[in-house]
Amino acid sequence: MIVVPGPFARATVEREGAVAAAWLAGLPAVVDELLERWACVPDGEVLHGGVGIIVPVRRAAGPAVLKVSFPHPGNVHEPDAFAAWGGRGAVRLYERDDERFAMLLERARTPTLAATGDNDEVVTVAGRLGRRLAAPAPPGLPRLRERAEEWERRLRTDAAHFSQALPTATVAAAVATVRELGRAQPDTLVHGDLHARNILRADREPWLAVDPKGCAGDPAYDGGTLLRSRALSLLEAPDLGKAVHRVVDTFAEAAELDRERVRRWCHFHAVRTAFQARRGGFRVARGGPRLALLTGFADHLAQLLT
Repeated sequence: MIVVPGPFARATVEREGAVAAAWLAGLPAVVDELLERWACVPDGEVLHGGVGIIVPVRRAAGPAVLKVSFPHPGNVHEPDAFAAWGGRGAVRLYERDDERFAMLLERARTPTLAATGDNDEVVTVAGRLGRRLAAPAPPGLPRLRERAEEWERRLRTDAAHFSQALPTATVAAAVATVRELGRAQPDTLVHGDLHARNILRADREPWLAVDPKGCAGDPAYDGGTLLRSRALSLLEAPDLGKAVHRVVDTFAEAAELDRERVRRWCHFHAVRTAFQARRGGFRVARGGPRLALLTGFADHLAQLLT
């Protein structure tokens, strides 16, 4: 049987509680059952992300990985996205077991796009990949436009509760984005969590996406998730404002999207992040210097993009 990585087990129990402990106890047996069913044998060290384990395996057709995720609504449509892409810009889906939140996937390499260290390359690769992933969304996927009402309600509630956090005009601009862009999004399949650590080196293509949310919406929405993930690298820039707008420009060009639309979604994400940090929405950094850093960056970013 596999050994579940200790850091993954501890983080999952901390986040999910007793139900996670029970799930973790049965996880090795689940992996054994899936290995037998899909005719695979382990082929390397067990890895993990934030919500699941990755078991490198080998089968008759070649190398692959077995991914088993903690059952959560945010993971439900991941295999649907992979199936719709069919390997175009993302790893291929070979097998799926939706009841167990398990997939057999094409194996990519372990280095992520984040390891390149070149901000322009990161943003360009992510933008080009985002363009390839923007495909007609199949029925049944959650639509981001259905979240618009909750987004607006949350923004207004946070603005009232943290009245000194951001200028009124900054919050108002985010609300306007929700009303004008969020409620009328296209039925386009988007990654939903596009950032450098979710883009891996590969053999079939230079880069392939992993860990999609599997949702339909505006492809420019992913520009905001990317920009937010670049926080630490951008803080080192001699001119933060110039660096932030370069990310927006570079992503929009690479993804072939309207620059103003990308800017508005980036601004929306920054405002949400600023409030989420204050609500304690980032558990690993709560109360520590990284949380203060993230909060301050999100505040500044939101105002730079207003």
